[in-house]
Parts: sequence; structure tokens; C-alpha cells
Amino acid sequence: MEHFGLLSLIPPVLTIALAILTKDVIVSLFLGIFSGALIVAGGNPGTAILNVADLIADTLADGWSIRIVLFTILLGMMVGLLSKTGSAYALGGWASKKIKTKTGALLFTWVFGLLIFFDDYFNSLTIGTCMRPLTDAKKISRAKLSYILDSTAAPVAILAPLSTWVVYVMGQFTGPEFESLGVTTMGMFLRSLPFNLYAIFAVFMVLFITITHKDFGPMARSEARAEKGIGLYDDKKYGIIAAQVESKAHESGKAKAFDFIVPIALFVFVALASFPMQYWLAMVGSGDAASLGAAMSAVPFGEAFINSDSSVALMYASVIALALAYLYYLIRGLIKMSTGGEALMDGFKAMTPAVTILTLAWGIGTIIKSAPADGGVGMASFVSDFVVNGNFPLMLVPIIVFIISCLISFAAGTSWGTMGIMVPITLPVVITLARANGMDANAVLNVTALAIGAVLGGSVFGDHCSPISDTTILSSTGAACPHLEHVATQIPYAVFVAVCAGIGILAASFIGFNFIVGLVVTAGLFVAGIYLLPLWFGVKKYSLDK
Repeated sequence: MEHFGLLSLIPPVLTIALAILTKDVIVSLFLGIFSGALIVAGGNPGTAILNVADLIADTLADGWSIRIVLFTILLGMMVGLLSKTGSAYALGGWASKKIKTKTGALLFTWVFGLLIFFDDYFNSLTIGTCMRPLTDAKKISRAKLSYILDSTAAPVAILAPLSTWVVYVMGQFTGPEFESLGVTTMGMFLRSLPFNLYAIFAVFMVLFITITHKDFGPMARSEARAEKGIGLYDDKKYGIIAAQVESKAHESGKAKAFDFIVPIALFVFVALASFPMQYWLAMVGSGDAASLGAAMSAVPFGEAFINSDSSVALMYASVIALALAYLYYLIRGLIKMSTGGEALMDGFKAMTPAVTILTLAWGIGTIIKSAPADGGVGMASFVSDFVVNGNFPLMLVPIIVFIISCLISFAAGTSWGTMGIMVPITLPVVITLARANGMDANAVLNVTALAIGAVLGGSVFGDHCSPISDTTILSSTGAACPHLEHVATQIPYAVFVAVCAGIGILAASFIGFNFIVGLVVTAGLFVAGIYLLPLWFGVKKYSLDK
């Protein structure tokens, strides 16, 4: 048995419903996991609770997961140092003097997000901490900041050829059907890139909203409250902030803007260097090269970068950068040995709620994706089987896999898990159907690239806006925004882009599987919607009462 049928939908639906109704993400996630364990245990609550305990322990026992947890905690400690020294406050004060407008602050944050393209976790936490003092000063809501962070995290990472995400995607291009195409994995990724309409327009959505200031839905309310001085976030409506380290000026007043820039620049530099270095060191350790120099000579920088283990590289980077930042602040006289430990502990404690949510989010993702034999409910298999066995016409396959990928990724809160399920299913189905329709080799490549682009875009949709997505959680953490306010304000924007992208995928499918058609149609709908939606769903429909 691969799934529990309709019962497999209960854990994600229950979790999302409870999160919205109770505003308590941690309890909602736990109950969602428990409901899945209860289904697997045949209704036995005793067995179910033991299985939940084992699931959470196994989640943290995984090397990738625990390294990401450590990276998050260590980055929180870095934030603690930035706060204790007053560096973040100093940068905010400097930027407030140099960047005079709200639009400038938003554009600066967006460009900053594009530059940190190599990993979504690093993007969300680092940029949020850096830009929060500036956006606060310009009366930009924390919801808008977290939206920019989220929209330049997963959507940017999936579009950058040298990111941790692309390596994972290319690893899914396997099987005899794919090999028969005669194209490399990187070649297929690049061909699918212009068909990834959701990711492309999710990134540009931020730019358009920034330039036009045409917010709509709950985001319009949050922005209006911030502009009128009612509050940068609404904890009464959406619940508490998961994690926040307040930025305060150092008592000596010695902190300068560069005291924030230097540690962050060190962090970025060390992280970029850690990616290829991790791969080269792994080659030496495995016996593939006699020395580090031999490994560096055998494998070029770019190849080593894209083949590295991102969790290991980021953990190394966080340890080294934190040590260097601590030493730098000691030399600058912004901390003492007696106060440095306090700053680190402040950052550690601030990240505890976020780490708890991350762990539970991974747990429910596991129970949703896994087959019953592995302790899960098999929800992803249930949804995928519905499409694959439906015998849909070839021209409808791209939009079908896009919709299913959207649903799975939103329900499970994972893009990588969705891609891992949908790409291996989509490839043989599309290639077989295309050849059955008598298409030539180039046409088969085009329709395959369109379907893959649709899967990748749909997978990113859930990672972008699901309440239980790790990058959604980290974006609200980095922005110090109530998690549910971030989710509520971002979902209308994400759904709008998904609808535009879905229609673009349909148009491209019916008109020669042409990416230009998809881009043009999506762009036309996108621009029209940006101007029309604020007229229908503007701030006037929402109360601004305190």
C-alpha cells in the first residue's frame, strides 16, 4: 500500500486549519503530526504518540537537519552580537540618512536579496536582520519585509544556475527516458528555466509592488497600519513573533555602520568559500585526491561549488564567521569577554521558537511524504496517482503537474520533497506521451522542459507561502514578524502570481510549447492584475483599529 487514500489529506489540512484558527503554529504542527501517526497506527493513540516521539528524534538525527538547526542557532548568535554591540542600530541610522524614501529602502532590500542567491536559508535570516532597522525607520511593515525576504529566497535560488537548489534539481533528472533525450542535466535545467514562470514573476512581483505601491489584501492593511504609526506588526490579530533580537545602541556609542557590514561581509565571503572547500575536503577524505591542492586542481571552483553539501558548508561558514565576528568586536572594543557570552546566549534563546517550528515542520513533511511502510500516510503518492492515472491529453499535462505540485508543496511545506516526488513521475509520462504523439526530438525536449518548469514553479509556490514551509518560517523570523501575519499577507500575492503563471503555462502548451508565449501571456496578466487588484481588494475593506 502506497497511501491511505483520502485519509492521507488529514494531517496537512488539519495543521493548516488549526494554524489559521488558533494562531498557534507549534501546537498545530504537533497535532498534525499526531493525526498522521494515529492513521498509521490504526487509531491506537499510545502507539501514535510513541511514533511521534521517534519521528521527531529521527528528524533531528538526520545529518542535514541537525546541521541546518545548528546553522540557524549560530546565525542567531551572530544576530545577538550585532544587537549587543549596537551595530545593527548604527547601520539602520546610517541607511536612514542615506536612503531617503520608502521606495529606496524597499528596492535596496530587493537587490540585496538577489545578491544572496546561493542559499535561501542564509538569505532570509541575514537580510532580515540587516534591513530591519532601515525598514522600521521608513515605516515599512514587518509583513512587507518578510514578504521581500521570502520572495528573494526560494524563487531566486531555483533560478540561479549556481545554487544549492539547482544541484538537487539536476539530481532528479535520471532514468532511461531522460537519458534517451540526449541532453545533459544542466542543459535540461537551463532549457526549463524560462518555463519556470512562477519563480520568475514571484521575484518581479516585489519590484512592481515596490515601484507602484499598489498593495492589496491583508498586506494593504499591514502597510497602512505601519504608515499611520499604529504598529509595524499586529500581534493581537496574528499572535506573537516567533523570534526577535532587539537592536539597541551600544552604551559607548562607538558602533558604526561598518561594524555591521564587516561581520556580514565576512559571513558571505566565508560561506561562498565554504561551498567549494567542503567538496574539495570531502574528496581528500574519501581518497579521491591525495591532497587538498590535488583536489582543487582536479575539480574547478564552479563544479565544486554546485556539488557541495550545502548544510555542511553553511555550518562551517557559521562557525568560522561567528568566531571572526567575536574577535573583531573584541578588538573594536564593542564587547568584552564578560558581555560577549551574554550576547551569544541572547541570540541562542531568540532562535529557540524558530528551531522548534522548523523541527515540527520537517516532521510533518516526513509523515506526509513517506509511504505507510515507512511510517507515513503517503499523501503525495495519493495526489500524484490521481493525475498520472487520469490519462490526460499531453497539452494538459504541464498545467496538471503545476497544480498538483502547488497543492503538494503547500500542504507539505516543502519544495525539495515535491520536486523529488513529481520530477521522476513527470519525466517518463511527458516523454512517452510526446513520442506517442509523433513529435520530433526538439519538440519532445520543449514539452519536457515546459513540464519540468511547471513542476519546479509549483514546488516553489508551496515553499514560498505555506505556513509550515521552513523558508516561510525563517523569513518571518528574519523580519521579526508574527508568522501568521507573514503567511496571511503573502498568500494573496503568491496565489495571484500562481494564477498568472498557470494561465501562461496553458497558453504555452496550446501554442507550440513555446516559452515566449508563456512569458508574454503571464506578463500581460501580471501587469493588468497589479493595477486592478488594489481597486477591488484595497485597504478600505480592512479595519485599522488598534
